Amino acid sequence: MKEKKSEKKSGRKPGRSPGLIGRRDLLKGLATIPVFGAIAYGIYRKKRLYTKYRDNILEELNISPAPVRLSASVNKDNLIRLGIVGFGIRGRHLLRAAGFAEPQWIEDSRNEAKENRLNTTYEDYMNQEDLNVVINGVCDIFDVHASEGLLAGANKNREGIDGKKGPIPKRFLNYKELVSSPDIDAVIIATPDHWHAPMAIEAAKNGKHVYCEKPMTWSVNETYDMVDAIKKNGVIFQLGHQGIQNDYFSVAKQILDNSVLGRISLIELTTNRNSPNGAWVYPIHPDASPETIDWNQFIGQSPFHEFSLERFFRWRCWWDYSLGISGDLMTHEYDIINQLMNIGIPYSAVSSGGIYYFKDGRTVPDVIQTALEYPEKDLTLLYSATLSSEVRRGTIIMGHDASMEINNGLSVKVEPNSTRFKEKIEKGIINPGVPVYNYIPGQNRIDGVVTPTEQYFAQRGLLYTYRDGKRVDTTFLHIKDWIDSIRSNTQPGCNIDRGFEEAITAHMGAISYRENRKVFWDKDRKIIV
Repeated sequence: MKEKKSEKKSGRKPGRSPGLIGRRDLLKGLATIPVFGAIAYGIYRKKRLYTKYRDNILEELNISPAPVRLSASVNKDNLIRLGIVGFGIRGRHLLRAAGFAEPQWIEDSRNEAKENRLNTTYEDYMNQEDLNVVINGVCDIFDVHASEGLLAGANKNREGIDGKKGPIPKRFLNYKELVSSPDIDAVIIATPDHWHAPMAIEAAKNGKHVYCEKPMTWSVNETYDMVDAIKKNGVIFQLGHQGIQNDYFSVAKQILDNSVLGRISLIELTTNRNSPNGAWVYPIHPDASPETIDWNQFIGQSPFHEFSLERFFRWRCWWDYSLGISGDLMTHEYDIINQLMNIGIPYSAVSSGGIYYFKDGRTVPDVIQTALEYPEKDLTLLYSATLSSEVRRGTIIMGHDASMEINNGLSVKVEPNSTRFKEKIEKGIINPGVPVYNYIPGQNRIDGVVTPTEQYFAQRGLLYTYRDGKRVDTTFLHIKDWIDSIRSNTQPGCNIDRGFEEAITAHMGAISYRENRKVFWDKDRKIIV
Protein backbone atom coordinates (compact mmCIF):
# COMPACT_ATOMS: atom_id res chain seq x y z
CA MET A 1 0.00 0.00 0.00
CA LYS A 2 2.80 2.37 0.83
CA GLU A 3 4.35 1.67 -2.54
CA LYS A 4 1.12 2.55 -4.36
CA LYS A 5 0.73 5.77 -2.38
CA SER A 6 4.25 6.69 -3.18
CA GLU A 7 3.65 6.14 -6.86
CA LYS A 8 0.45 8.14 -6.77
CA LYS A 9 2.12 10.97 -4.92
CA SER A 10 4.98 11.10 -7.38
CA GLY A 11 2.64 11.10 -10.36
CA ARG A 12 4.46 8.13 -11.88
CA LYS A 13 2.46 5.23 -13.27
CA PRO A 14 3.12 1.76 -11.81
CA GLY A 15 5.63 -0.30 -13.79
CA ARG A 16 7.57 2.60 -15.32
CA SER A 17 11.21 2.84 -14.36
CA PRO A 18 12.58 6.17 -13.03
CA GLY A 19 14.36 8.24 -15.66
CA LEU A 20 12.47 6.82 -18.66
CA ILE A 21 10.39 9.29 -20.66
CA GLY A 22 7.50 8.04 -22.76
CA ARG A 23 6.23 9.53 -26.01
CA ARG A 24 3.26 11.16 -24.18
CA ASP A 25 5.54 12.68 -21.53
CA LEU A 26 7.89 13.96 -24.23
CA LEU A 27 5.02 15.62 -26.11
CA LYS A 28 3.72 17.25 -22.91
CA GLY A 29 7.13 18.65 -22.13
CA LEU A 30 7.71 19.95 -25.65
CA ALA A 31 4.22 21.48 -25.75
CA THR A 32 5.33 24.22 -23.36
CA ILE A 33 7.58 25.56 -26.15
CA PRO A 34 5.35 25.16 -29.21
CA VAL A 35 7.71 26.09 -32.04
CA PHE A 36 10.95 24.67 -30.74
CA GLY A 37 9.09 21.73 -29.20
CA ALA A 38 7.70 20.67 -32.55
CA ILE A 39 11.12 20.98 -34.18
CA ALA A 40 12.82 19.00 -31.42
CA TYR A 41 10.26 16.24 -31.56
CA GLY A 42 10.58 16.13 -35.32
CA ILE A 43 14.32 15.62 -34.97
CA TYR A 44 13.76 12.98 -32.28
CA ARG A 45 11.23 11.10 -34.43
CA LYS A 46 13.40 11.30 -37.55
CA LYS A 47 16.41 9.95 -35.66
CA ARG A 48 14.38 7.01 -34.39
CA LEU A 49 13.11 6.32 -37.89
CA TYR A 50 16.64 6.51 -39.31
CA THR A 51 18.00 4.15 -36.65
CA LYS A 52 15.08 1.75 -37.18
CA TYR A 53 15.34 1.60 -40.94
CA ARG A 54 19.13 1.73 -41.24
CA ASP A 55 19.42 -1.87 -40.02
CA ASN A 56 16.66 -2.90 -42.40
CA ILE A 57 18.54 -1.27 -45.28
CA LEU A 58 21.74 -3.08 -44.40
CA GLU A 59 19.83 -6.36 -44.21
CA GLU A 60 18.14 -5.64 -47.54
CA LEU A 61 21.51 -4.90 -49.15
CA ASN A 62 23.00 -8.06 -47.64
CA ILE A 63 25.87 -6.24 -45.91
CA SER A 64 27.29 -8.19 -42.99
CA PRO A 65 30.01 -6.08 -41.33
CA ALA A 66 31.32 -8.90 -39.17
CA PRO A 67 34.88 -8.29 -37.93
CA VAL A 68 37.56 -10.03 -39.99
CA ARG A 69 39.32 -12.62 -37.88
CA LEU A 70 42.95 -13.67 -37.95
CA SER A 71 43.15 -16.98 -39.80
CA ALA A 72 45.22 -19.87 -38.53
CA SER A 73 48.45 -20.62 -40.34
CA VAL A 74 48.53 -23.54 -42.77
CA ASN A 75 50.62 -26.65 -42.00
CA LYS A 76 52.95 -24.64 -39.80
CA ASP A 77 55.22 -27.57 -38.88
CA ASN A 78 57.48 -27.45 -41.92
CA LEU A 79 60.22 -24.83 -41.59
CA ILE A 80 60.65 -22.37 -44.47
CA ARG A 81 64.14 -20.96 -45.02
CA LEU A 82 64.15 -17.36 -46.23
CA GLY A 83 66.70 -15.11 -47.86
CA ILE A 84 66.31 -11.35 -48.28
CA VAL A 85 67.85 -9.10 -50.90
CA GLY A 86 67.87 -5.46 -49.80
CA PHE A 87 67.80 -4.39 -46.16
CA GLY A 88 66.95 -0.72 -46.52
CA ILE A 89 63.80 1.06 -45.34
CA ARG A 90 61.30 -1.44 -46.76
CA GLY A 91 63.48 -4.51 -46.27
CA ARG A 92 63.56 -3.92 -42.52
CA HIS A 93 59.78 -3.75 -42.36
CA LEU A 94 59.43 -6.94 -44.39
CA LEU A 95 61.87 -8.84 -42.22
CA ARG A 96 60.04 -7.65 -39.08
CA ALA A 97 56.81 -8.88 -40.67
CA ALA A 98 58.46 -12.29 -41.00
CA GLY A 99 59.36 -12.10 -37.28
CA PHE A 100 62.95 -10.79 -37.30
CA ALA A 101 63.78 -7.27 -36.08
CA GLU A 102 67.11 -5.56 -35.50
CA PRO A 103 68.00 -5.62 -31.79
CA GLN A 104 68.39 -1.84 -31.82
CA TRP A 105 64.86 -1.47 -33.21
CA ILE A 106 63.58 -3.61 -30.33
CA GLU A 107 65.35 -1.32 -27.84
CA ASP A 108 64.06 1.87 -29.47
CA SER A 109 60.48 0.64 -29.83
CA ARG A 110 60.39 -0.57 -26.24
CA ASN A 111 61.60 2.81 -25.00
CA GLU A 112 59.12 4.68 -27.18
CA ALA A 113 56.30 2.57 -25.75
CA LYS A 114 57.34 3.58 -22.24
CA GLU A 115 57.34 7.27 -23.17
CA ASN A 116 54.09 7.19 -25.15
CA ARG A 117 51.42 4.73 -24.05
CA LEU A 118 49.54 5.30 -27.33
CA ASN A 119 52.46 3.91 -29.31
CA THR A 120 51.76 0.18 -29.45
CA THR A 121 54.28 -0.71 -32.17
CA TYR A 122 56.42 -2.76 -29.78
CA GLU A 123 53.41 -4.55 -28.29
CA ASP A 124 51.99 -5.29 -31.75
CA TYR A 125 55.28 -6.78 -32.88
CA MET A 126 55.74 -8.93 -29.78
CA ASN A 127 52.18 -10.28 -30.18
CA GLN A 128 52.81 -11.14 -33.83
CA GLU A 129 52.48 -14.83 -34.64
CA ASP A 130 55.62 -16.91 -35.13
CA LEU A 131 55.41 -18.10 -38.76
CA ASN A 132 58.07 -20.80 -38.26
CA VAL A 133 60.54 -19.37 -40.74
CA VAL A 134 64.27 -18.84 -40.47
CA ILE A 135 66.54 -16.30 -42.17
CA ASN A 136 69.42 -18.14 -43.84
CA GLY A 137 70.75 -15.43 -46.10
CA VAL A 138 71.05 -11.65 -46.38
CA CYS A 139 72.29 -9.73 -49.42
CA ASP A 140 72.81 -5.97 -49.42
CA ILE A 141 75.44 -4.03 -51.34
CA PHE A 142 75.83 -1.46 -48.53
CA ASP A 143 78.01 -3.02 -45.80
CA VAL A 144 76.22 -1.27 -42.92
CA HIS A 145 72.77 -2.44 -44.03
CA ALA A 146 74.10 -5.95 -44.60
CA SER A 147 75.50 -6.11 -41.06
CA GLU A 148 72.22 -4.86 -39.60
CA GLY A 149 70.30 -7.41 -41.65
CA LEU A 150 72.47 -10.22 -40.31
CA LEU A 151 71.76 -9.13 -36.72
CA ALA A 152 68.03 -9.00 -37.46
CA GLY A 153 68.11 -12.43 -39.07
CA ALA A 154 69.78 -13.89 -35.96
CA ASN A 155 67.23 -12.31 -33.62
CA LYS A 156 64.80 -15.22 -33.60
CA ASN A 157 63.85 -14.58 -29.95
CA ARG A 158 62.90 -10.92 -30.60
CA GLU A 159 65.39 -9.64 -28.05
CA GLY A 160 67.14 -6.31 -27.54
CA ILE A 161 70.85 -5.64 -27.84
CA ASP A 162 71.86 -7.85 -24.90
CA GLY A 163 69.38 -10.64 -25.63
CA LYS A 164 70.05 -14.20 -26.71
CA LYS A 165 70.46 -14.59 -30.46
CA GLY A 166 70.31 -17.51 -32.87
CA PRO A 167 72.80 -18.41 -35.60
CA ILE A 168 73.99 -15.54 -37.80
CA PRO A 169 72.69 -15.90 -41.38
CA LYS A 170 75.16 -16.01 -44.24
CA ARG A 171 75.94 -12.75 -45.99
CA PHE A 172 75.86 -13.00 -49.77
CA LEU A 173 77.74 -10.39 -51.78
CA ASN A 174 75.70 -11.05 -54.92
CA TYR A 175 72.00 -11.89 -55.27
CA LYS A 176 72.72 -14.73 -57.73
CA GLU A 177 74.65 -16.56 -55.04
CA LEU A 178 71.78 -16.14 -52.59
CA VAL A 179 68.99 -17.35 -54.89
CA SER A 180 71.04 -20.37 -55.99
CA SER A 181 71.82 -21.44 -52.42
CA PRO A 182 70.44 -24.89 -51.48
CA ASP A 183 69.82 -23.58 -47.94
CA ILE A 184 67.12 -21.13 -49.08
CA ASP A 185 63.53 -21.95 -50.08
CA ALA A 186 62.08 -18.50 -50.69
CA VAL A 187 63.33 -14.98 -51.34
CA ILE A 188 62.14 -11.51 -50.30
CA ILE A 189 63.16 -8.80 -52.79
CA ALA A 190 63.23 -5.26 -51.41
CA THR A 191 65.58 -3.47 -53.79
CA PRO A 192 65.25 -0.46 -56.13
CA ASP A 193 62.71 -0.98 -58.92
CA HIS A 194 65.26 -1.68 -61.64
CA TRP A 195 66.39 -4.83 -59.84
CA HIS A 196 62.98 -6.40 -59.13
CA ALA A 197 62.58 -8.40 -62.34
CA PRO A 198 66.17 -9.68 -62.79
CA MET A 199 66.24 -10.95 -59.22
CA ALA A 200 62.76 -12.48 -59.31
CA ILE A 201 63.49 -14.22 -62.61
CA GLU A 202 66.77 -15.63 -61.33
CA ALA A 203 65.09 -16.79 -58.11
CA ALA A 204 62.29 -18.51 -60.03
CA LYS A 205 64.79 -20.28 -62.30
CA ASN A 206 66.39 -21.66 -59.14
CA GLY A 207 63.00 -22.86 -57.83
CA LYS A 208 62.73 -20.21 -55.10
CA HIS A 209 59.38 -18.73 -54.12
CA VAL A 210 59.31 -14.94 -54.44
CA TYR A 211 57.91 -12.03 -52.44
CA CYS A 212 58.67 -8.91 -54.48
CA GLU A 213 58.10 -5.30 -53.58
CA LYS A 214 56.09 -3.09 -55.92
CA PRO A 215 56.14 -2.12 -58.69
CA MET A 216 56.61 -5.56 -60.17
CA THR A 217 58.91 -4.40 -62.97
CA TRP A 218 60.92 -1.41 -64.15
CA SER A 219 60.52 -1.97 -67.90
CA VAL A 220 57.72 -3.35 -70.06
CA ASN A 221 59.74 -6.13 -71.71
CA GLU A 222 60.94 -7.66 -68.47
CA THR A 223 57.31 -7.89 -67.32
CA TYR A 224 56.65 -10.69 -69.80
CA ASP A 225 59.89 -12.46 -68.91
CA MET A 226 59.03 -12.35 -65.23
CA VAL A 227 55.55 -13.81 -65.72
CA ASP A 228 56.99 -16.60 -67.86
CA ALA A 229 59.68 -17.44 -65.28
CA ILE A 230 57.26 -17.54 -62.35
CA LYS A 231 54.71 -19.73 -64.17
CA LYS A 232 57.18 -22.00 -65.92
CA ASN A 233 58.96 -22.87 -62.68
CA GLY A 234 55.80 -23.21 -60.59
CA VAL A 235 56.92 -20.98 -57.71
CA ILE A 236 54.59 -19.00 -55.45
CA PHE A 237 54.76 -15.27 -56.10
CA GLN A 238 53.40 -12.44 -53.97
CA LEU A 239 53.59 -8.75 -54.98
CA GLY A 240 53.97 -6.26 -52.14
CA HIS A 241 50.52 -4.61 -52.12
CA GLN A 242 49.45 -5.22 -48.54
CA GLY A 243 46.38 -2.94 -48.74
CA ILE A 244 44.13 -5.90 -49.50
CA GLN A 245 44.83 -7.19 -45.98
CA ASN A 246 42.95 -4.28 -44.40
CA ASP A 247 39.76 -5.45 -42.68
CA TYR A 248 37.59 -2.87 -44.48
CA PHE A 249 38.35 -4.76 -47.69
CA SER A 250 35.80 -7.55 -47.10
CA VAL A 251 33.07 -5.02 -46.30
CA ALA A 252 33.81 -2.96 -49.42
CA LYS A 253 33.76 -6.18 -51.48
CA GLN A 254 30.28 -7.04 -50.18
CA ILE A 255 29.00 -3.57 -51.00
CA LEU A 256 30.31 -3.73 -54.56
CA ASP A 257 29.32 -7.35 -55.17
CA ASN A 258 25.78 -6.56 -54.03
CA SER A 259 25.59 -3.56 -56.42
CA VAL A 260 24.76 -1.17 -53.59
CA LEU A 261 26.33 1.70 -55.53
CA GLY A 262 24.51 0.94 -58.76
CA ARG A 263 26.26 1.48 -62.07
CA ILE A 264 29.75 2.91 -61.43
CA SER A 265 31.14 5.29 -64.02
CA LEU A 266 33.88 7.22 -62.21
CA ILE A 267 36.51 6.39 -59.58
CA GLU A 268 38.95 8.87 -58.04
CA LEU A 269 42.19 7.69 -56.45
CA THR A 270 44.52 10.10 -54.71
CA THR A 271 47.81 10.45 -52.89
CA ASN A 272 48.86 13.50 -50.85
CA ARG A 273 52.17 13.75 -48.98
CA ASN A 274 54.11 16.79 -47.81
CA SER A 275 57.47 15.97 -46.28
CA PRO A 276 60.98 15.28 -47.59
CA ASN A 277 60.63 11.65 -46.56
CA GLY A 278 57.29 11.44 -48.38
CA ALA A 279 59.01 12.82 -51.48
CA TRP A 280 61.77 10.16 -51.20
CA VAL A 281 64.44 12.58 -49.90
CA TYR A 282 65.66 9.91 -47.51
CA PRO A 283 68.55 10.45 -45.05
CA ILE A 284 72.07 9.67 -46.26
CA HIS A 285 73.91 7.32 -43.93
CA PRO A 286 77.09 8.90 -42.49
CA ASP A 287 79.09 5.71 -43.10
CA ALA A 288 78.16 5.46 -46.77
CA SER A 289 81.05 5.81 -49.22
CA PRO A 290 82.53 4.16 -52.31
CA GLU A 291 84.34 1.84 -49.91
CA THR A 292 81.14 0.60 -48.21
CA ILE A 293 78.84 0.53 -51.27
CA ASP A 294 79.16 -1.73 -54.32
CA TRP A 295 78.22 0.98 -56.84
CA ASN A 296 78.59 -1.15 -59.95
CA GLN A 297 76.10 -3.69 -58.59
CA PHE A 298 73.68 -0.88 -57.79
CA ILE A 299 73.83 0.44 -61.37
CA GLY A 300 73.13 -2.96 -62.93
CA GLN A 301 71.30 -2.56 -66.25
CA SER A 302 70.44 1.11 -65.67
CA PRO A 303 72.37 3.92 -67.44
CA PHE A 304 75.82 4.40 -65.97
CA HIS A 305 76.35 7.31 -63.59
CA GLU A 306 79.27 8.32 -61.41
CA PHE A 307 79.04 7.38 -57.73
CA SER A 308 76.33 9.44 -56.02
CA LEU A 309 75.06 9.12 -52.46
CA GLU A 310 71.90 11.00 -53.41
CA ARG A 311 71.11 8.52 -56.15
CA PHE A 312 71.91 5.53 -53.96
CA PHE A 313 69.67 6.54 -51.05
CA ARG A 314 67.08 8.58 -52.98
CA TRP A 315 66.86 6.41 -56.08
CA ARG A 316 63.07 6.81 -56.41
CA CYS A 317 63.68 10.36 -57.67
CA TRP A 318 65.19 9.17 -60.98
CA TRP A 319 63.71 7.28 -63.91
CA ASP A 320 67.05 5.47 -64.14
CA TYR A 321 66.04 3.27 -61.19
CA SER A 322 62.36 3.92 -60.54
CA LEU A 323 58.85 4.21 -61.97
CA GLY A 324 58.25 7.27 -59.78
CA ILE A 325 54.76 8.00 -58.49
CA SER A 326 53.21 5.67 -61.07
CA GLY A 327 55.08 2.67 -59.67
CA ASP A 328 55.43 3.61 -56.01
CA LEU A 329 52.09 5.19 -55.09
CA MET A 330 49.54 4.82 -57.87
CA THR A 331 49.99 1.05 -57.93
CA HIS A 332 48.85 0.73 -54.30
CA GLU A 333 45.60 2.55 -55.03
CA TYR A 334 45.05 0.75 -58.34
CA ASP A 335 45.62 -2.68 -56.79
CA ILE A 336 42.90 -2.11 -54.19
CA ILE A 337 40.36 -1.20 -56.89
CA ASN A 338 41.48 -4.05 -59.13
CA GLN A 339 41.12 -6.55 -56.29
CA LEU A 340 37.69 -5.16 -55.39
CA MET A 341 36.27 -4.80 -58.90
CA ASN A 342 38.51 -6.88 -61.18
CA ILE A 343 38.91 -4.00 -63.64
CA GLY A 344 42.17 -5.30 -65.12
CA ILE A 345 44.37 -3.39 -67.57
CA PRO A 346 42.84 -0.15 -68.92
CA TYR A 347 42.09 0.44 -72.58
CA SER A 348 44.07 3.70 -72.49
CA ALA A 349 46.05 5.96 -70.21
CA VAL A 350 47.00 9.62 -70.33
CA SER A 351 49.17 11.41 -67.76
CA SER A 352 50.30 14.95 -67.07
CA GLY A 353 52.11 16.81 -64.31
CA GLY A 354 55.62 17.94 -63.58
CA ILE A 355 58.37 18.75 -61.08
CA TYR A 356 56.70 21.69 -59.37
CA TYR A 357 58.16 21.78 -55.86
CA PHE A 358 61.21 19.54 -55.33
CA LYS A 359 63.82 21.22 -57.53
CA ASP A 360 66.56 18.85 -56.38
CA GLY A 361 67.73 17.34 -59.66
CA ARG A 362 65.11 14.59 -59.78
CA THR A 363 63.65 13.49 -63.10
CA VAL A 364 60.36 11.95 -61.92
CA PRO A 365 57.42 14.32 -61.29
CA ASP A 366 56.26 15.35 -57.84
CA VAL A 367 52.74 16.07 -59.17
CA ILE A 368 50.94 13.77 -61.57
CA GLN A 369 47.45 13.09 -62.87
CA THR A 370 46.60 9.91 -64.75
CA ALA A 371 43.31 9.00 -66.42
CA LEU A 372 42.73 5.29 -67.03
CA GLU A 373 39.83 4.54 -69.34
CA TYR A 374 37.70 1.37 -69.50
CA PRO A 375 35.16 1.98 -72.30
CA GLU A 376 33.93 -1.63 -72.23
CA LYS A 377 32.97 -1.08 -68.60
CA ASP A 378 31.69 2.49 -69.14
CA LEU A 379 34.24 3.51 -66.51
CA THR A 380 37.03 6.04 -66.03
CA LEU A 381 39.55 5.88 -63.19
CA LEU A 382 41.28 9.15 -62.27
CA TYR A 383 44.46 9.19 -60.19
CA SER A 384 46.12 12.35 -58.91
CA ALA A 385 49.01 12.90 -56.53
CA THR A 386 51.09 15.67 -55.03
CA LEU A 387 54.16 15.37 -52.83
CA SER A 388 53.85 18.92 -51.46
CA SER A 389 50.45 19.00 -49.75
CA GLU A 390 48.90 16.93 -46.98
CA VAL A 391 45.27 17.77 -47.76
CA ARG A 392 43.47 14.57 -46.89
CA ARG A 393 41.71 12.91 -49.82
CA GLY A 394 40.44 9.38 -50.10
CA THR A 395 39.38 6.92 -52.74
CA ILE A 396 35.86 7.63 -54.00
CA ILE A 397 33.87 5.11 -56.02
CA MET A 398 30.92 6.92 -57.62
CA GLY A 399 27.79 5.06 -58.67
CA HIS A 400 24.33 6.12 -59.83
CA ASP A 401 22.67 4.98 -56.58
CA ALA A 402 25.39 5.66 -54.02
CA SER A 403 29.06 6.51 -53.56
CA MET A 404 31.65 4.88 -51.34
CA GLU A 405 34.68 6.66 -49.91
CA ILE A 406 37.60 4.58 -48.67
CA ASN A 407 40.40 5.74 -46.40
CA ASN A 408 41.31 3.66 -43.38
CA GLY A 409 37.65 2.65 -43.33
CA LEU A 410 34.72 3.38 -45.58
CA SER A 411 31.55 5.44 -45.83
CA VAL A 412 28.52 4.97 -48.11
CA LYS A 413 26.24 7.85 -49.09
CA VAL A 414 23.10 7.51 -51.19
CA GLU A 415 22.70 9.70 -54.29
CA PRO A 416 19.76 12.18 -54.17
CA ASN A 417 18.55 10.98 -57.60
CA SER A 418 19.11 7.30 -56.91
CA THR A 419 16.75 4.91 -58.69
CA ARG A 420 17.18 2.06 -56.24
CA PHE A 421 16.62 4.17 -53.12
CA LYS A 422 14.06 6.62 -54.55
CA GLU A 423 11.14 5.42 -52.41
CA LYS A 424 13.14 5.46 -49.16
CA ILE A 425 14.42 8.96 -49.94
CA GLU A 426 10.89 10.24 -50.58
CA LYS A 427 9.67 8.71 -47.29
CA GLY A 428 12.53 10.32 -45.39
CA ILE A 429 13.99 6.98 -44.40
CA ILE A 430 17.26 7.82 -46.14
CA ASN A 431 18.87 11.25 -46.10
CA PRO A 432 21.27 11.55 -49.05
CA GLY A 433 23.42 13.95 -47.03
CA VAL A 434 24.00 11.43 -44.22
CA PRO A 435 26.06 8.23 -44.63
CA VAL A 436 23.78 5.22 -44.72
CA TYR A 437 26.72 3.15 -43.58
CA ASN A 438 30.09 3.83 -41.93
CA TYR A 439 32.80 1.33 -41.17
CA ILE A 440 35.86 2.44 -39.19
CA PRO A 441 38.28 -0.31 -38.13
CA GLY A 442 39.44 0.08 -34.54
CA GLN A 443 37.23 3.14 -34.04
CA ASN A 444 37.37 2.82 -30.25
CA ARG A 445 41.14 2.98 -30.20
CA ILE A 446 43.51 5.95 -30.39
CA ASP A 447 46.87 5.20 -31.98
CA GLY A 448 50.21 6.92 -31.51
CA VAL A 449 50.94 7.67 -35.17
CA VAL A 450 53.08 10.78 -35.31
CA THR A 451 55.06 11.30 -38.51
CA PRO A 452 53.41 12.56 -41.72
CA THR A 453 54.55 9.47 -43.64
CA GLU A 454 53.15 7.14 -40.97
CA GLN A 455 49.88 9.09 -41.01
CA TYR A 456 49.65 8.72 -44.78
CA PHE A 457 50.22 4.96 -44.67
CA ALA A 458 47.87 4.55 -41.70
CA GLN A 459 45.07 6.46 -43.45
CA ARG A 460 45.53 4.30 -46.54
CA GLY A 461 45.39 1.10 -44.50
CA LEU A 462 48.95 0.25 -45.53
CA LEU A 463 50.48 0.35 -42.05
CA TYR A 464 48.16 -1.67 -39.83
CA THR A 465 44.64 -3.01 -39.52
CA TYR A 466 42.62 -4.88 -36.90
CA ARG A 467 42.00 -8.56 -36.30
CA ASP A 468 40.04 -9.92 -33.34
CA GLY A 469 40.04 -6.44 -31.80
CA LYS A 470 43.85 -6.16 -31.93
CA ARG A 471 46.03 -3.96 -34.10
CA VAL A 472 47.99 -6.00 -36.66
CA ASP A 473 50.67 -5.03 -39.18
CA THR A 474 49.22 -5.38 -42.71
CA THR A 475 52.67 -6.31 -44.03
CA PHE A 476 52.78 -9.20 -41.56
CA LEU A 477 49.41 -10.38 -42.89
CA HIS A 478 50.71 -10.14 -46.46
CA ILE A 479 53.90 -12.08 -45.67
CA LYS A 480 51.78 -14.62 -43.79
CA ASP A 481 49.50 -14.99 -46.82
CA TRP A 482 52.57 -15.75 -48.95
CA ILE A 483 54.04 -18.23 -46.44
CA ASP A 484 50.67 -20.01 -46.06
CA SER A 485 50.36 -20.21 -49.85
CA ILE A 486 53.81 -21.79 -50.14
CA ARG A 487 52.86 -24.44 -47.60
CA SER A 488 49.48 -25.18 -49.17
CA ASN A 489 50.62 -24.71 -52.81
CA THR A 490 47.85 -22.17 -53.45
CA GLN A 491 47.84 -18.68 -54.91
CA PRO A 492 48.19 -15.67 -52.56
CA GLY A 493 46.13 -12.49 -52.79
CA CYS A 494 48.48 -10.52 -55.04
CA ASN A 495 49.76 -13.26 -57.31
CA ILE A 496 51.63 -13.06 -60.61
CA ASP A 497 48.45 -12.49 -62.66
CA ARG A 498 47.48 -9.50 -60.52
CA GLY A 499 51.10 -8.40 -60.70
CA PHE A 500 51.03 -8.43 -64.50
CA GLU A 501 47.94 -6.20 -64.53
CA GLU A 502 49.57 -3.84 -62.01
CA ALA A 503 52.84 -3.66 -63.96
CA ILE A 504 51.27 -2.94 -67.35
CA THR A 505 48.97 -0.29 -65.85
CA ALA A 506 51.88 1.42 -64.09
CA HIS A 507 53.95 1.39 -67.29
CA MET A 508 51.07 2.87 -69.29
CA GLY A 509 50.82 5.79 -66.85
CA ALA A 510 54.58 6.36 -66.82
CA ILE A 511 55.02 6.06 -70.59
CA SER A 512 52.19 8.53 -71.21
CA TYR A 513 53.86 11.09 -68.94
CA ARG A 514 57.36 10.60 -70.30
CA GLU A 515 56.34 10.59 -73.97
CA ASN A 516 53.59 13.19 -73.58
CA ARG A 517 51.00 11.13 -75.40
CA LYS A 518 47.98 8.93 -74.86
CA VAL A 519 48.87 5.22 -74.81
CA PHE A 520 46.70 2.17 -75.44
CA TRP A 521 46.64 -1.50 -74.46
CA ASP A 522 46.23 -3.86 -77.38
CA LYS A 523 44.64 -6.78 -75.54
CA ASP A 524 44.84 -9.10 -78.54
CA ARG A 525 48.56 -8.68 -79.06
CA LYS A 526 49.13 -7.94 -75.34
CA ILE A 527 51.31 -4.91 -75.99
CA ILE A 528 51.27 -1.20 -75.16
CA VAL A 529 50.92 0.99 -78.25
